[in-house]
Amino acid sequence: MNLFKKLFKQTAIYGLATVLPRMLSFLLLPFHTDILATGDYGQLSVIYAWFAIFNVFLAYGMETAFFRFYNGSDNRRKVVSTSLISIMVSTMVFMALALLLQNSISEASGINPQYLRFAIFILTLDALVIIPFAWLRANEKPMRYAVVKILNVAINLGLNVFFLYSLPKMVSSDPEGLFSAIYKPDFQISYIFIANLIASGITLLLMLKLYLRSKFVFDVTLWKKMMKYALPVLVAGVAFTVNEVFDRILLEKLLPENVADSEVGMYSACYKLALFMTLFATAFRLGIEPFFFSHSNTENPQKAYAQITNYFVVLGSIILLGVVVFADVLKILFVRDPKYWEAMNIVPIIILASFFLGIYHNLSVWYKVTDRTKFGAYISLIGAVLTIIINLVFIPHFGYMASAVATLSAYGCMMMLSFFFGKMYYPIPYNFRKITFYLLVSVVFSGLSFYVFDRNLFIGIPLLILFLGMVYKLENQNLRKIFLKK
Repeated sequence: MNLFKKLFKQTAIYGLATVLPRMLSFLLLPFHTDILATGDYGQLSVIYAWFAIFNVFLAYGMETAFFRFYNGSDNRRKVVSTSLISIMVSTMVFMALALLLQNSISEASGINPQYLRFAIFILTLDALVIIPFAWLRANEKPMRYAVVKILNVAINLGLNVFFLYSLPKMVSSDPEGLFSAIYKPDFQISYIFIANLIASGITLLLMLKLYLRSKFVFDVTLWKKMMKYALPVLVAGVAFTVNEVFDRILLEKLLPENVADSEVGMYSACYKLALFMTLFATAFRLGIEPFFFSHSNTENPQKAYAQITNYFVVLGSIILLGVVVFADVLKILFVRDPKYWEAMNIVPIIILASFFLGIYHNLSVWYKVTDRTKFGAYISLIGAVLTIIINLVFIPHFGYMASAVATLSAYGCMMMLSFFFGKMYYPIPYNFRKITFYLLVSVVFSGLSFYVFDRNLFIGIPLLILFLGMVYKLENQNLRKIFLKK
């Protein structure tokens, strides 16, 4: 059990590194929705959807390949230097081509050229820290990882507050003052990107140490092996990103022009209330991914993998029900403008979809440790195709509800496919009955609380307490062994 205690400790720190920055950025949700109209917030959401897609291409699976080869290599410095050179060269090529072709990219994506230039430089800076952050995780340095991540978003948040709130007030009170030179009216979206750009630049400066001490030896043979491993991860990443963000782009394209941006804005704002599940799943994944690789050659690792998934489902089921029960409280805190509340019905669907995705990442250990990453690509592609088809067919009829159902369908399908393929190629003794029990009870209670009893806290809170009592009764002994055993 000490092994699990260490894992949960690292996951907690990675959780801090993930949750606190995201929570800081989550504070931008009420801030942006207060200042931006639903249509403007929709435009911003679409641009960040394109950000996510380009981020995947710029990483091209190299982070996962780095973990795989770093843990199994006798010459780790060569793995580091080869990875750094690969990312540097590809990123510089991207920046040069993107700047050269920015007008064509702007026309194809619909992004304002002014915003696109910011996007190119932000993407470049973010790509250059991929391997340094992966190195921190591979060397079990979660505290430094956490500090840099938190600082990045703290700077971003502070600059957002300055540009969008403080600067207009200062200029209004003193039009001829020092800050009037940097103030532009109706420049909110650009200010948001400037804040992001500055935060990304400072982050790169903080992570330069790995570049400065590297000897930059490029091993072509090693790089080819890494790329062979990474390319299926790239395909899976693109497909995953399609599942995650492409619905905003399709909503903008398929809905009537006079309502598209506003609908995207409402959908994106309420979608973010599922962030609590996303944060938990991401923190858990960051903690367990190095664990999966470093313990793949130990005796009977499958038993440990099964127990990890069981704990994930237990905690995820609690989060699912808790967020759904208190959804109305969360909307008042974080999406304060009632114009956005029209899309609240998507919240339980998106939270459950995020839960399914988290389970899928836990189940995906089988193809990562057996070097069958092509299966990850196949599964993610199936999910992406399902997402695109459901969105294309049903958005014109059901709007953003179609996008929410598409996300749930895609992640649910991916979860089940990974489970069945895993049974064939790398059997893991999951406690299927217990996992199914927690998942079903949590989903049923969530549905009753949100849809049947219309988010009535006098019904929802007792259901949550009842569920917590079940978990305590069934899991108390195991959890005590993990957290109390020396």
